[in-house]
Amino acid sequence: MTILSESMAGKLSTSLFRENDAADQASAIIAPVDGKSYVSGDRSIPLRRATIPQVFAETVSRFGPREAAVFREFNKRYSYYDLDREVDAFASGLLSLGLEPGDRVGIWSPNRPEWLITQFATARVGLVLVTINPAYRRSELEYALNKVGCKALVTAAAFKKSNYLDMINQLAPELSSYRPGALVSEKLPQLKTVIRMGPEKTSGMFNFEEVAKIGGPAQQLRLDTITRQLDPDDPINIQFTSGTTGAPKGATLTHYNIVNNAYFTVRTMGFSEADKLCIPVPLYHCFGMVLGTLGCLTTGSGMVFPGESFEPAATLEAVAVERCTALYGVPTMFVAMLDHPQFKSYDCSSLRTGVMAGAPCPIEVMRQVVSAMYMPQVTIGYGMTETSPISFQSSIDDGMEDRVSTVGRIHPHVEVKIVDPDGHTVDVGAQGELCTRGYSVMRGYWDDEDKTHEAIDRSGWMHTGDLATIDARGYCRIVGRVKDMVIRGGENIYPREIEEFLYRHPKIAEVQVFGVPDAKYGEEVCAWIVLHHGQTMTEEEVKAFCQGQIAHYKVPRYVRFRDALPMTVTGKAQKFVMRDIMTEELGLL
Repeated sequence: MTILSESMAGKLSTSLFRENDAADQASAIIAPVDGKSYVSGDRSIPLRRATIPQVFAETVSRFGPREAAVFREFNKRYSYYDLDREVDAFASGLLSLGLEPGDRVGIWSPNRPEWLITQFATARVGLVLVTINPAYRRSELEYALNKVGCKALVTAAAFKKSNYLDMINQLAPELSSYRPGALVSEKLPQLKTVIRMGPEKTSGMFNFEEVAKIGGPAQQLRLDTITRQLDPDDPINIQFTSGTTGAPKGATLTHYNIVNNAYFTVRTMGFSEADKLCIPVPLYHCFGMVLGTLGCLTTGSGMVFPGESFEPAATLEAVAVERCTALYGVPTMFVAMLDHPQFKSYDCSSLRTGVMAGAPCPIEVMRQVVSAMYMPQVTIGYGMTETSPISFQSSIDDGMEDRVSTVGRIHPHVEVKIVDPDGHTVDVGAQGELCTRGYSVMRGYWDDEDKTHEAIDRSGWMHTGDLATIDARGYCRIVGRVKDMVIRGGENIYPREIEEFLYRHPKIAEVQVFGVPDAKYGEEVCAWIVLHHGQTMTEEEVKAFCQGQIAHYKVPRYVRFRDALPMTVTGKAQKFVMRDIMTEELGLL
């Protein structure tokens, strides 16, 4: 990648982002004013009008020989120079296939080296990367590819019990009849090219390595010209939200959205080129590909991928062997690592910081993460795909209570207000829906103006659907989802409140609370619980623990113990699945 070698040669001493120094480790503290639940983030460090390939080129120029990425399961290691060569080769190959800036390219794969290369290669030439959930099945894949009009698909051969190639061939049986790159399919009319990972050959498909070799000198010469013509406001990524109702929506994000959000997230943790981040979270989601890979890119940090998906032992081994300084995960991942029988045999003393997001963290788990996992500067993050994703994040020196009971303070250059059902900003400490506005809000849902207008109002506020409060210091607490609220006999019950109480019990590792239909009260409270390894508990113990501690109508009527809870790939509880199962089990259909 050479786009900076001439036009910006004299500017390489100044990063696209201001250098971290001690005074810049935490944003200015922003608290509500005039007694209303409205906060606006620090603006002392300006946002960058930069594209992903601009940031990539600068990082390669500054930190080329440093280790960029390690894929332990595949025994592959890349310096930033290595990654640069791989990215340009694959980007040239994509151009040779006739793809042009603005075309959509899907990727359907767990965490593999090809994923990372595809992410930066598509950005290099302005192709919009469509990240497809590795857990999707055939109909979901068909919907995603057609919804955004993917012209190409980069796919793994298989993952766990999912045979991707079989599903693709079932959707497009015409593949074997056409040469690679010339597909004409009835069910996938816009898809022309399928690129498979791995060395085996499949009729009608290119191999990943093959594409990286076919972009000759003519395509290589086009790279810099195309990159210079890209605009930071161009869409560069579409991520399908995993809603519980209706078809998934394609949140459309720009260079400007995710470059800045990635940087301010890792800046909060004091990242530099000396840091190594362990990334066991999935790349298809913002947590992995924005806060993870792109966050590291903005600072020249190293990325370590333990495996294709999260495994507690592999993650602990990666931290220990690679001497990682930071670790990402949802609370259930940290619980799984702490509960691993061989946990004490792994040396995690190199760790310093990281991000825990996706669900509330029990205080005992946080204590163990800080002490046993050597992460005194672990941060809590809150956001959503539609906001690139982070809106709130705790600082590295926040106290234990603030880290487990809040999601920190407002991110730089972001505004947030808490509103009542009529849209009025509520008083400090009062509960309402969290709305956010600023550079991080998505362009919209791809090809869905109605859903976009439902989510983003005329003033640019993104309505998150999350219930929250903001205190006088500016700390935000997420109370629950507007749609998750249980109404029992006229009483409004917020499951998050009950969950946080139950997490105090030393036997409880995970808990989810939700409502089920009830003839008398309309809804009743149900709790699903996962216990710590080796523990036993009864329904009566749970109810006794609640008696006299929370209001009687909040005490779960139904309690079920489970080995695991239904979760999305990103670690979010699927309450609608639990509700459906319980409704059927109780004969309430």
